[in-house]
Amino acid sequence: MGLLSRLATPHPTQPLVLSIRDGALRQVGSKRRFSTQSEDPELNDFMEYMDSLKNYEKLGVPRGSGTDSEDGFDLGRMRRLMERLGNPQSKFKAVHIAGTKGKGSTAAFLSNILRSEGYSVGCYSSPHIQTIRERISLGGFGAPVSAKTLNCLFLRFKKTLDQAMEQENGRISHFEVLTAMAFTLFAQERVDFAVIEAGLGGARDATNVISSSGLAASVITSIGEEHLDALGGSLESIAIAKSGIIKHGCPLVLGGPFPPHIDRILHDKALSMSSPVVSASDGGNRSTIKGLSMLNGRPCQSCDLLIQIERDFKLFIELLDVKLCMLGNHQLKNAATATCAALCLRNLGWRISDGSIRVGLENTFLLGRSQFLTSRETEALGLHGATVLLDGAHTKESANALMNTIRMTFPEASLALVVAMASDKDHIGFAREFLSGGRFRAVFLTEADIAGGRSRTTPASVLRDCWIQTSKELGVRIVHNRDAKSEEDFEDQFVSSASKSERGTILASESSLNVSLKT
Repeated sequence: MGLLSRLATPHPTQPLVLSIRDGALRQVGSKRRFSTQSEDPELNDFMEYMDSLKNYEKLGVPRGSGTDSEDGFDLGRMRRLMERLGNPQSKFKAVHIAGTKGKGSTAAFLSNILRSEGYSVGCYSSPHIQTIRERISLGGFGAPVSAKTLNCLFLRFKKTLDQAMEQENGRISHFEVLTAMAFTLFAQERVDFAVIEAGLGGARDATNVISSSGLAASVITSIGEEHLDALGGSLESIAIAKSGIIKHGCPLVLGGPFPPHIDRILHDKALSMSSPVVSASDGGNRSTIKGLSMLNGRPCQSCDLLIQIERDFKLFIELLDVKLCMLGNHQLKNAATATCAALCLRNLGWRISDGSIRVGLENTFLLGRSQFLTSRETEALGLHGATVLLDGAHTKESANALMNTIRMTFPEASLALVVAMASDKDHIGFAREFLSGGRFRAVFLTEADIAGGRSRTTPASVLRDCWIQTSKELGVRIVHNRDAKSEEDFEDQFVSSASKSERGTILASESSLNVSLKT
């Protein structure tokens, strides 16, 4: 688009820039550099093998694949693979976490709580931002598995994987192989705990090979309308799929709050499995954000957290002035859920102090979750003086949570939004949250690879049409350049945007992410 290319220099008003990514944050930034980071050369053979497997993150998930039905993924295939590897999942204690939103953050909070107590912890999560090694973290410090360790494991088990692949007629997927390797590595390293994030749903997810004897607790953070087709088409079917991680006699920790009929589904499943239930959203619990401050150059929120539960388990903790680097009320809820899980483990006899819970919560930070870049990082993007926030929101619920975080942290800032999304997301619902609650000077709709491919990428022009449609439905004035009639107003608005113009939000589409960011 010629106009965007001509204007692709940072604007002197230095707006707050938000970059909302869906599985492609790696193309925007990292802690050190701002180009797509290639994997370590030592992993070339491993990555070539993994790229040869069916990857549903890249291709999209088939209808019904996460349901406990004939259409669901074949968990028997995963069990046969684990048996070939010596059933490593039986050699450590696991906390299994499922949920539509919040499971990755909750896993990170809980892992850091356990590490702060001195336990050796393995954490398995998805997706990754910069390198596939992020999905498997190990030890007392939670560093991503090293390229050398991952490659050695792959070479050692390559023959076994080949035999399993032949037995299963080539059907073993990318996620199944990586899950098997993570569990094998956790057993090899003799971790005290493995914190496992489910990939899709729960009942038929590859991670759901953990038996009740190996499970310390199950956690379900939230239930929302994502992956509807894959999980049965309704909120109820999604709840049923995710409840599949509940195991006989093992405690269940619920995040929530949930609608009453969803809460009933989860409690009924727990009752049928004789599993005690702990709810982070119980009426006796309180969590509040008291204010914001800066910590190591980044904003953090000061929070009070009270957990007081009397039913099934008696749990209590009161933490005042906890400094969370993970911003927003939704992250405080995730922190409360992780705290309930830690208290459950303590009730079962594991040593976990209040101090370790505090330190673990305060030490948790994740790339792409309300991540504010440092001044050095923004300068590397050519955005001198701007404040840049990266977030992986891609549902209407997460868009709403992000908008609330923005209002809290920068209530008066001039805002520009850069958006790219996968094709299987609710683009209209996502746009509605921002247009109804925001005061954006400009919105740039762009494109990025999803899981290393383009098959799920939404064209920028399609996103633009969704945002135009949504703005009309809401009566929000925008200035766009979809057609020749609008081009003159669009160019005029761009030129005058340094002043406090009331003519509407600039809306532009551009397939190049770099051009969008510079503009």
